[in-house]
This record gives sequence, structure tokens and C-alpha cells, in this order.
Amino acid sequence: MRTYDLSPLFRATVGFDRMGRTLDSMLKLDDAQLSYPPYNIEKTGDDSYRITMAVAGFGEDDLDIVQHESALVIKGKAHQADDEGVTYLYRGIAGRAFERWFQLADYIRVDGADLVNGLLHVRLVREVPEAMKPRTIAIARADGHKAISAAEAPAVAA
Repeated sequence: MRTYDLSPLFRATVGFDRMGRTLDSMLKLDDAQLSYPPYNIEKTGDDSYRITMAVAGFGEDDLDIVQHESALVIKGKAHQADDEGVTYLYRGIAGRAFERWFQLADYIRVDGADLVNGLLHVRLVREVPEAMKPRTIAIARADGHKAISAAEAPAVAA
């Protein structure tokens, strides 16, 4: 296991507490947590994403999806199958409980979820507030009048 000392980063920054906690939690993950259940993260548009998770054997009632601030948690509850009188020669379909955490970037929210053919699809969308979007600022001329951009200038016939 790798260990990193992030204390110099914390001593030299102010207001980056969440980033430090995120880095610290990512470094504490082990390979067993990352292997079940398998999942894909897809970019489906400029501001849309989808997490697809293989949850064979789980139904809608067995799954919980919770978004709290910038964390998305998907939990699968272990269910009791009717195994009375069944002898397995090989049991490869895992039905064990799981809890998968995803750290979401700012302004990402869950748009919905579907369970189709054993695959859980969680749709995510980025919604940046208008106040946070870049805007163009007009530059005033020295005489106090607004400068006219090329797009606003009237067409001149040659």
C-alpha cells in the first residue's frame, strides 16, 4: 500500500479542506472495494454523465441511491434467496451487500436512475448557475461611449 504525506499541502493552503479530505479518502481505498460491483462512468454529453453498474440479482427494492452534497452513495442490500433444497456446484453470481461511493464535482446532480436487465443506470447532469458562467464585458471608449463590436456594426455597402 502506498502512503503519501499531504501535510505540506495543508500547511500552504486555505479553504481547500474538502479537496484534502477527498484526496485522503481516495488514498485509503483498497482493491477489494473497487472490484464489486463492476461499473462504468460515461460522458454522454457536454454536461451529462452516466454511471452504469452491474447489479445482477438486485431489484429496485434492494437498491438505495443517495446524493448528499458532493457525494453519491449507491447501496445494495443483501437479500435472502430461496435456496431451500438447492445444491450449488458453482456459485458465481454475487448477491452480497455493497456500498459504492462516488465523489461528484461541483454543480453535478443526479437526474434519475433506471434498472434495466441487471444494469443500474444513474444519470448525472452538470448545472452551473448563471452567476458562475463566464460573461463578456463591453469595453468603453475613452470618450465614455460604449465601443461597438464587429457583430453590432451596421453593414456597409462597398
